[in-house]
Amino acid sequence: MFTLRSTGARAAFVSLPLVASLLGAAVAPAGASSRSAASLTCRGQGVDPDARVRYRTETVIHAPLSTIWKVQTDVTRWPSWQGAVKTAARLDHGPLRAGSAFRWTTPVPPNPATPATSLDITSTVKQIKHASCIRWTGPAIGEGLHIDGVHVWNFTKVKGGVLVRTEETHTGPQVDANVPAATGLLRAGLDAWLKDLANVAEARAAAGQA
Repeated sequence: MFTLRSTGARAAFVSLPLVASLLGAAVAPAGASSRSAASLTCRGQGVDPDARVRYRTETVIHAPLSTIWKVQTDVTRWPSWQGAVKTAARLDHGPLRAGSAFRWTTPVPPNPATPATSLDITSTVKQIKHASCIRWTGPAIGEGLHIDGVHVWNFTKVKGGVLVRTEETHTGPQVDANVPAATGLLRAGLDAWLKDLANVAEARAAAGQA
């Protein structure tokens, strides 16, 4: 499923956020991506302005901002609520902050050209503002592919919940070879991530958990 075809060769590709959860994943209520809209930023820094593969989306999550922020920044627990994240480990300790790094893995299904493998992603937080925004960058490396991603998250209190907005860009030979397909996979991945984040944060809020 997670493949692109270019120049007669089959190149494996997977979006940074998710892999397996895209299988049959429902799309969360979200806004459409727009190249004309101003890019999201965190402390004045945004996504890669030259990237051809990009997507921006948003949804309102009906849970306290503190709960949403805790779920999103507790990286080591991502596998407990994101089915496609198999492992996740911090490379430093303490609260997530500028300079924090984490490594996580997600499977790449087998296909006729390549065996099943695992995508290894190392993300480094470049900018962060507590309960407001996060921006991280980093490579995703697997057998036969390399993707450089920049990911920005914004969190804003609104009536009835929190508006969560996210924007991501990808660059690399595999994704640049088929921009529409790569963008479609990125879209599905980010929509699924927002859906999972909303589900777990709203469940915790309903249960009275922080």
